Amino acid sequence: MTDFLDRHGQSSNDIDQKVSRAIRKLRDCGFTISSAPNRPYELVESSFPVLLSPKQRDSLALAAYVLSDMGFSAQASDLLHIGKLSEPVEPSQVKVAFSPPVDYSETKLEETVKQLQDRFQRGCRYVIRYRSSSGKTNNWDCDLSELRFHNGLLYLFAHISNFSPRYSEKQPSIEQNLIFRIDRILKVYPASDTLWSRLSFPTEKVRYRMSGPLAHYQPRRTNEVELYRDPDQRFVDIETSEDHWFWFRQRMLQYGSNVKVLEPQWMANQLLKEYERAYRNHQG
Repeated sequence: MTDFLDRHGQSSNDIDQKVSRAIRKLRDCGFTISSAPNRPYELVESSFPVLLSPKQRDSLALAAYVLSDMGFSAQASDLLHIGKLSEPVEPSQVKVAFSPPVDYSETKLEETVKQLQDRFQRGCRYVIRYRSSSGKTNNWDCDLSELRFHNGLLYLFAHISNFSPRYSEKQPSIEQNLIFRIDRILKVYPASDTLWSRLSFPTEKVRYRMSGPLAHYQPRRTNEVELYRDPDQRFVDIETSEDHWFWFRQRMLQYGSNVKVLEPQWMANQLLKEYERAYRNHQG
């Protein structure tokens, strides 16, 4: 601050008093600012009045409702506080049903997310302690990572370079991109000095054919490209770049008999086995 004032021809003799007065005025205007010796000032909360139109208030209320249903109650509360709104009210124009298993605003989970975000910023490998759905705990050495929200759940999406693929012969493989539910991460260990080995997640080109009611499908995902559309509207061939086998498998299975994976062969084989198991279960 002193250097800034000097460069602009302003006196810096009483800089401490000027800053103190400015902070005092900001606090009087509704800003909660923390201060401590040898630490920078930190804006904790702003209660400064915000003027919103009825449409803006409705939009803010809708965003708070969606966030709350997704399990982010603290973030929803922040939006309500900004708009001086009451508790989230279910809007008439839209219904959501995420039904997350936990509230991601819980102190422990918030701390886990903050620790992970710190590891992402460092860009160095780190280890997590994770408990699977079966109750088994393991340490996982994580490379390139990010948070992803999928089907109502928040995941750590990480490339595990020392994980051995089961089906794909490609190296690196999308099978090495693993997901970990945030609420099952027991511990996030400090970052190492080893930089991430990758700048992007490995992907695999997949070609599949959609028919029946899905023959009129139009690519809408950024990673999808239409390869061929039958002139008689019987089917359409789509190519996509996928970075996670399990999520892609889920999507294909929900399409049932209206989709067929053409390439790669290992994906087609695994889906065929899944259909055969489902058939045997229904026969039983």
